[in-house]
Amino acid sequence: MPYTVWVFTLTGHIRIVNDPLELVPLIITFNNREFKKVYDMLAKSWLTEEELCAEVDGESVSECLAILNKGNLIEDQWRMPKPGELPKKEFKTTYSKFRANFQCSMDDLADILHISVSTDEGLRKLGDDLEVDVRKGNTSYNDIARKLNATPVFVKALAKRMPHLDVKGQGLVLIDKPGE
Repeated sequence: MPYTVWVFTLTGHIRIVNDPLELVPLIITFNNREFKKVYDMLAKSWLTEEELCAEVDGESVSECLAILNKGNLIEDQWRMPKPGELPKKEFKTTYSKFRANFQCSMDDLADILHISVSTDEGLRKLGDDLEVDVRKGNTSYNDIARKLNATPVFVKALAKRMPHLDVKGQGLVLIDKPGE
């Protein structure tokens, strides 16, 4: 009796960006040589943090995984260990295509792009101060924006830049490393 074999190939998931703030993790990743190398490796196969560290500076790997995880750009799973070993988390990129569908003011776009690519130490200091405020309990990005005399978009983009901060609802939250 004849039968039909169906072969399906996955063309990849499409990352649809509806909020310009979602660009921050992408721009940070693709603007840093080490982060881009991690991303490229994860686009090809499932790798553990340890395997990535063998190819790229360990500090870069940890920070990159945090940024990619925060941007929902990677997925993780537990690798089955060899007998006597502990399971390890492994990572792979989630998306192979990109689509943008948003509108924002040029001022907001300028802030987002500047924050994403800047090496300005003043921004790093602001980011550190932002994390201190959140740890003290001030999580409202509107309150923090008033305190810094900045826009809420500026504060949210700055939080998106920081590996251990993110935006949830009307506030900022601390997040854990992706491997924990």
